[in-house]
Amino acid sequence: MAEPTIAQRSPFPFEVTTGKSYWWCACGRSKNQPFCDGSHKGSEFSPIQYDATETKTVFFCGCKHSGGKPFCDGTHSKLP
Repeated sequence: MAEPTIAQRSPFPFEVTTGKSYWWCACGRSKNQPFCDGSHKGSEFSPIQYDATETKTVFFCGCKHSGGKPFCDGTHSKLP
């Protein structure tokens, strides 16, 4: 199984809007972090859809290794 590229070793805070869908980059290659720009094509990775149920700030995973994808769970602090 391929490992995703670490985009950054901290979360991406982002204000989401009620009713909007967001596509989180799972491969780490997107130039539009934390969101997908199609850079995963040809790999085993696929973006993860998040549908906002309220307007609020969320913390999208930046290291791409979170156990709670697409959100940060602190895994970045344990990576080598």
